[in-house]
Amino acid sequence: MTVNPDPWWPQALLAAVILGDAALSLRPPGFIRGCLNGVGFPDDWWWTLVVIKVLAGAGLILGISSAGLGLAANAGVVVYFVVAAYAHIRARYMTSEFWINCLGMLGLSAGALVVSYAHTL
Repeated sequence: MTVNPDPWWPQALLAAVILGDAALSLRPPGFIRGCLNGVGFPDDWWWTLVVIKVLAGAGLILGISSAGLGLAANAGVVVYFVVAAYAHIRARYMTSEFWINCLGMLGLSAGALVVSYAHTL
């Protein structure tokens, strides 16, 4: 059994959004800065999020044609946003950034996972 995404386009869409998020995170605009400060994520560790997002985007793109890699990358993105949601809840930072950005990205990544890999179940 091969574990390639079918259809592939949700993976490409998710990769584009994640890589765009990584680019924004290089010089975080106010809503990202407020979110990271709101959950208490240390300023000197913000660079790690850029690295994680770039690696996730690369994994999603490469996973379109490499059996299993895309599934692992997509599952990792879902876990990343589950942890981000937990950080928001734990910090009681339930602003619009949580509802729109964090949960929106969790929904997008979970949706891409289900749509692209439901055929493997």
